[in-house]
Amino acid sequence: MKTFITSLAVGAALLVAGNKAAAQEYHVLNTFHIASGGGWDYIAVSPATDNIYVSHATQVNILNKTTGDSVGVIPNTTGVHGIAFAPEFLKGFVSNGKLNTVTVFEMNINVVEGQINVGENPDAITYDGYSKKVWVCNGHDKSLSVIDPANNNIVKTIELDGKPETAVADADHIYVNIEDKNEIQVVNSHTYAVEHSWKTGAGKSPSGLAIDVATKRLFAGCDNKLLIVMNAENGKIVKELPIGEGCDGVAFDAGKKLVFSSNGEGSLSVIKEVSSNKFEVLKPVSTKKGARTLAVDEKTHKVYLPTADFVTATPGQEAPKKRGIVPGTFQVLVVGE
Repeated sequence: MKTFITSLAVGAALLVAGNKAAAQEYHVLNTFHIASGGGWDYIAVSPATDNIYVSHATQVNILNKTTGDSVGVIPNTTGVHGIAFAPEFLKGFVSNGKLNTVTVFEMNINVVEGQINVGENPDAITYDGYSKKVWVCNGHDKSLSVIDPANNNIVKTIELDGKPETAVADADHIYVNIEDKNEIQVVNSHTYAVEHSWKTGAGKSPSGLAIDVATKRLFAGCDNKLLIVMNAENGKIVKELPIGEGCDGVAFDAGKKLVFSSNGEGSLSVIKEVSSNKFEVLKPVSTKKGARTLAVDEKTHKVYLPTADFVTATPGQEAPKKRGIVPGTFQVLVVGE
């Protein structure tokens, strides 16, 4: 019996050590530099090509995801926020926050096909492969615009009870972080009816959102350094897990069963989903200040985070509350094992 117990203890120790080692393997592998000025928001990995799409000021920069070489741009996207892909239709969609439009482009050749008028201040945008619709979060309108990529028409505008920040989908529903209400609203993706409003508990101002459709778990990154794990079937809070400060993006790698939270403080939180109700917080990755959004490539399991260098305080002077971006320092960090 002692031998058996000792073996279990040794095995457990090795497992813990293995988990810690796995967490330490994630680090910044490369930095892709984009020599132009301006702010940024979301980043996306193309499901059909070897490219990443980076929102940046008045355009979307397209880079080869392996080398970082420039592939092209999607122009005239003033106030750009998000990028989504509808691979069945060979189309991409870009939300333009200051133009109140969505740009449609051909995925394989990156040629602009047209513009769609949506609500005020379109922010996050997602393609739902179940309903085969594009869902646009209109921040100022507190609504969702639903686009049919087959004809680029808006088929429905759905009123919400607060500011939508991010949306994810399963087979029957769209889940939307409502930032100013500390809740997740649940929209039926077939009837377009708002079915539920679930509070995020201790989590405040949820921004990033991801889903594991297999375990039916939602992962909401909140401003107060918490990741809320929620049951997508009933809204019950499963776990409250610590993350870094300044989260604006959450992603789930289904192949690795890892949840990532990109934090503007300069860290990437990594959480292992052991089971639907068990999670392990692994060692965070040191990134860079400003790296608050992210995209995961589920083919290579790499994580991409846009950021830049910021103006530092002159010696002897207090740093400004809102630091400016150093011109020409926009970049994408590549994190992997």
